[in-house]
Amino acid sequence: MKNLITPIAAVMLCLNSSAQEDSVSFMGYEDTFQYERFLEIVEQSLFEHYKEVWGKERAYEVIDSMGYEETDRPTYSDSVYIARLNKLDRETVIDIEANDDMLTVLKYFVRKRRKFTALCLGRSKLFFPMYEEYLDKYDIPIELKYLSVIESGLRPTAKSRAGASGLWQFMYRTGRMYGLHTDSYVDERLNPEMATDAACRYLKYLHGMYGDWSIALAAYNAGPGNVNKAIRRSGGQMNYWKLRSYLPRETQMYVPNFIAMVYMMNYYPEHNIVPVEPKIYNHEVDTVCLTQTVRISYMDSLIGLSDEDFRYLNPTYKTDIIPQTEHPQCITLPVELISVFLEKEEQIYGYEKWLDTMRMALITLEKKKYHYVKPGESMAMIAEEYDVMVSDIKKWNGLRYTRVYPNQQLVIMVKEQKYVAQDEASTVKTTSSSNNSSNRKVSYSYDGKYKYYTLRSGESLWTVSQKLGIPFGRIQELNRDLDPKRMQPGDKIRIEKI
Repeated sequence: MKNLITPIAAVMLCLNSSAQEDSVSFMGYEDTFQYERFLEIVEQSLFEHYKEVWGKERAYEVIDSMGYEETDRPTYSDSVYIARLNKLDRETVIDIEANDDMLTVLKYFVRKRRKFTALCLGRSKLFFPMYEEYLDKYDIPIELKYLSVIESGLRPTAKSRAGASGLWQFMYRTGRMYGLHTDSYVDERLNPEMATDAACRYLKYLHGMYGDWSIALAAYNAGPGNVNKAIRRSGGQMNYWKLRSYLPRETQMYVPNFIAMVYMMNYYPEHNIVPVEPKIYNHEVDTVCLTQTVRISYMDSLIGLSDEDFRYLNPTYKTDIIPQTEHPQCITLPVELISVFLEKEEQIYGYEKWLDTMRMALITLEKKKYHYVKPGESMAMIAEEYDVMVSDIKKWNGLRYTRVYPNQQLVIMVKEQKYVAQDEASTVKTTSSSNNSSNRKVSYSYDGKYKYYTLRSGESLWTVSQKLGIPFGRIQELNRDLDPKRMQPGDKIRIEKI
């Protein structure tokens, strides 16, 4: 075993009281901001449980060979962990010491970060192939792809309380230094490829300063200024493990966390961890570049890509608008929709003008949604998911306290922007629940080409879309020839092409 450094005195912070008795005891560690931020990233990732696909062959092969039951949580002796850490040390340029501190951190991850590992293994199938291209381009060690795991949990929309954003958690100023532009419409820190390119350039710069990847990682977290101070205080030490005790408290666990995650991502089958299936693989997406301004909300009705799925693949955009810029905006789409987009490209660009000719107005509506609390979720996490205030959730549900329980049903009022005829905009209700309250039997007619719905008194294209659960844009597209101002009860509107 390599030389030991003085064991750190810290306590692994647990986010909820139910986990307190199971936490690892490290004196004083619970009040370090950096570890709180990492735990926040972990919990956000568990909370953002994407239903994703990943090849599980190796996991199942190892698990089956070891005869694990589904609920088994295997642990190993220190000698096994040390042997595995030493093997990783030989295979990577990162300086890994199998010391007491490292073993303690590793055992914590093995027990408490299993689900996080499973989720990140799934998400890695979308991001790691792209990471590896950029790491190779800049001649950076391939294992640095795991840095994004502890920075963001492989969530491109991750944001810290300090203001860092994206897969690589760039602060605003550092992002600007490396060419990541932010304005009212876009935040390029959330662009997976642009942020990865910037992170590689920043890491290469830091390595050039110190000539040591472990110290470069510490500088990525704390900034070169803090690392330079630590080097001076240590008498010029340039070995991370000898320098570590001189680093800021919140940075001392950063590299051990990184190493523990490298271990988890490489030895997950031995711990009976099965990757969560990812939503999409890297090879299942491609990009197209835009020549004009486009609204994201058009994508559902015109190419069949929901707003949620579009934003999953394109987290860069802050509003419904993709602006026209000097360098064309390039968007990521599922491969099977690329040809659909190209066929309808001019129609997509012209959709705004069509809405204008139809005298459509953009209105903001509130829709009631029910959220069922998952284990480990807090009200703050739920508020972040829906971009609402904790105080609002309490008001909507008549709650006095912020504590929530697994399977508890919460009412969430979410805002949506929709287009309706201008003369109807002032009369459309701000919630759609009343539009769905009618229990009258719905009847349809057919002409061999379309399925029709007959309008009732007070109904519009918008209210019908809410009543029947059909995207509003799709009904608009099917009924381009209708003048909303002249629609009357008894008129038939197309709701489906046969």
